[in-house]
Amino acid sequence: MSEFVFKKKFGQNFISDKNLLSAIASDAEISAEDEVLEIGAGAGSLTQVLSQRAKKVVSFEIDKDLQESLLALNLPNVEFVFGDFMDMDMTEVEKKFGEKFKVVANLPYYITTPILFKLFGSKKVDSLMVMVQKEVAERAVAKVGECDFGILSVMTALYGDAEISRIVKRQMFHPVPNVDSALLHIKMREKFPNLDKKKFSNFVRASFSMRRKTLQNNLAGIYGKEKLQKVFDEQTLKRRAESFSLEEFVEMFEKISA
Repeated sequence: MSEFVFKKKFGQNFISDKNLLSAIASDAEISAEDEVLEIGAGAGSLTQVLSQRAKKVVSFEIDKDLQESLLALNLPNVEFVFGDFMDMDMTEVEKKFGEKFKVVANLPYYITTPILFKLFGSKKVDSLMVMVQKEVAERAVAKVGECDFGILSVMTALYGDAEISRIVKRQMFHPVPNVDSALLHIKMREKFPNLDKKKFSNFVRASFSMRRKTLQNNLAGIYGKEKLQKVFDEQTLKRRAESFSLEEFVEMFEKISA
């Protein structure tokens, strides 16, 4: 790894500590029956641990300069895909697995949320164990009324049950990033199967568009004040988005969409 030139554009921060790598696989509850999607193989340190525990691993790596060294690991139950995970259609990814698969990833900070939302859309994902920026993990698990509660909190709660399994200090990475990280574990559990997830996501985003504004102010440009006042009572319209639970958001969305 000392000879490797780290690429800032890919947000590369690798883990080499064997205890931490083992802990990630343990926290992800990887067993010999599991198929695993890894996003960001990096130097292959975590890939090797996953290959020892899982039935099958499909590992994406965007940096093609790592191809030779990763293939040289000769991991028989690992399929490396050299390309950008975000460029691949999720249905094509799903074809590489059986009924269900688990996700384990050390995600680049700059693209964490888009990757999470892409994975949320798959019915084959059983669980996610992702290394993310500590602040992002805190937003994902935040509860209604907390200062970190926002779009990511609502959408994460929609798709599963999330918890922070452990905090990882920045010194555990090479090169050392500017912030600490956290292991975010999400067990997928679809709570509203008939909900139009894309439209609901847009509704939640609009509700949070200006955090200091009321629901009415944030949604008036889309639905108009007259319709909002017809559908919702005055007390609801005066509340801010962070005061609504997932269930309340779903109820409001269904009312305004009726």
